Amino acid sequence: MTHRFRFGTIMKVPLPGRTWAQSARHVEDLGFSTLVVPDHFDDQLAVGPALADAAAATTDLRLGAFVYCNDYRHPVMVAKETATLDVLSNGRVELGLGAGWKRVDYDESGMAYDRPGLRIDRMLESLEIIEGLLGDGPVDFEGEHYTIKGLEGLPKPVQSHVPLVIGGGGPRMLRIAGRHADIVGVNANLRSGEVGLETMQDVLSAERFDQKLQWVREGAGDRFDQLEINILVQSTQITSGGGATTEALEATAELFGQPPSVVAEIPLTLIGSPPEIADSLRRRRERWGFSYMVLQGGNDLDAFSAVIAELDGE
Repeated sequence: MTHRFRFGTIMKVPLPGRTWAQSARHVEDLGFSTLVVPDHFDDQLAVGPALADAAAATTDLRLGAFVYCNDYRHPVMVAKETATLDVLSNGRVELGLGAGWKRVDYDESGMAYDRPGLRIDRMLESLEIIEGLLGDGPVDFEGEHYTIKGLEGLPKPVQSHVPLVIGGGGPRMLRIAGRHADIVGVNANLRSGEVGLETMQDVLSAERFDQKLQWVREGAGDRFDQLEINILVQSTQITSGGGATTEALEATAELFGQPPSVVAEIPLTLIGSPPEIADSLRRRRERWGFSYMVLQGGNDLDAFSAVIAELDGE
């Protein structure tokens, strides 16, 4: 199954010169399908209020956390917030859930930064609870980390099934994502707790993405073709094409310490004219299945709208 292209943007604060509501409307007008908000403790808007304001300001834009850190809130609260946002937006929410990775968040807030396996175990228990609360009937659950006793999740979401987003970079998380998620984000392995050299080396070759997609396939089994495969694009540069694209690739390659041919192929970057980028995205969808790209809000979203138009309906 080939999924149609769609594009989102991840934003922490409003676009320059606009309010948050104006930013959400502008993103929708540009043709982006989704606005997502990260879940960290640095200089950014809180996820829930930001998404609620964006829902009130738009009509078709889908909304979600990218992604809720499981350790920052109880799964009952995640379920209630997700269902409420789905009601307020008339069924436009996507539920992003992660185990937590950013060490500085834990250190500065005084929370224990447990080993990755333990954080993932907690997330899996939360996922079962959240899905139960978003469904019909009361939930009883007794696990190692959470106990739920006959709780009915209210309100119920508008969508009969709220799409689940899980991302990962290592084998366990990507297999879990393949097994449980509707939308799988393929990322760098963040086991170090920070974005450093080790993290970047994990995503600087096409072959690394071949391996990561294989882990997703192993988790998904027969349901792999149903999955929407997502990538968080770190850098976009819209050029006039030809020589201008070559120059931009060479400059970016120097920053990464990689040949331009490598930078042109890795899914973290999109460099070229709108037709060139469209062709690159078609190749990446064919090789890896990437059909859902999320751009950093700091990139030139207005210029990128020409790429969205180029791929309209594909």
